[in-house]
Amino acid sequence: MSRHEFLTVDVFTATRFGGNPLAVFPDARGIPEAALAALGAEFNLSETTFVLPPEDPAHTARVRIFGPREELPFAGHPNVGTAFVLAHRQPNPPARFLFEEPAGLVAVDLLRDASGTVTGARVAAPRPLTVAAEVPPDIIAACAGLTAAEIVTALHPPAIASVGMPFAIAEVADIAALARAAPDLAALRAAATRFPAAPGFKLLLHCRPGADPTRRRVRMFAPLSGVTEDPATGSAAAALVALLLARSQEASATLDIDQGEALGRPSRIEAAARRAPDGAIIATVAGSCVPVLAGYARL
Repeated sequence: MSRHEFLTVDVFTATRFGGNPLAVFPDARGIPEAALAALGAEFNLSETTFVLPPEDPAHTARVRIFGPREELPFAGHPNVGTAFVLAHRQPNPPARFLFEEPAGLVAVDLLRDASGTVTGARVAAPRPLTVAAEVPPDIIAACAGLTAAEIVTALHPPAIASVGMPFAIAEVADIAALARAAPDLAALRAAATRFPAAPGFKLLLHCRPGADPTRRRVRMFAPLSGVTEDPATGSAAAALVALLLARSQEASATLDIDQGEALGRPSRIEAAARRAPDGAIIATVAGSCVPVLAGYARL
């Protein structure tokens, strides 16, 4: 029997037991391949990460990300949390980590407080924005248990957007509609079949909670992937800010995103996007972390 160290951190929060919990295996060497998915299911968090030696020694690590039912090509809060964990295991961590992931190379810049202590990280999405398809509002409404009139198109039509992980993204009319939303499994299965560009039809709903156009409140449902609702979804936040920038004439955009209130795990995500010289839209997400648990898995 072998022992493998893990740590958990709450991500996109400065308060323990807020944000999105993440389990990190900082040295996953020796863990059997079949055990990676099994451990992701055992922890039953939105994601669990496994840190392995990089294929290119110029990079920091190869990071594999598992949800309860599947391996993911990229995700936001796992990169923030993994960088936080690795930084706190080094006496002098670098300013930037480079993680090899299926979606591409992920650059993660550490965030520090006035004393120099690492408090979190900023993650650059590995791919520029792509929009695979628009989704009729009635399909979004059915998936979210809302009426078609509550799906609005003032900022953008509902669409499948990705910066490394695809999401169906839609704006809802107001906070009341967002609060009423609930995933409908039958409708989600039908949408996933109709839109194969969005495996599992992960659904991000958003609205403006007040007068400030740079604030968004969001909820993300992915029950077909084993996550009924996610407390904080960095990859979806990155896709959202990139999609909104694409619909504007601006050179850059920022959003302060609140998520997790419905789960009692309030989260805050700082999202930003910019237009590259070639016109591609590049996104980042940032946030803080709090350490919670440490232990060993016995395999």
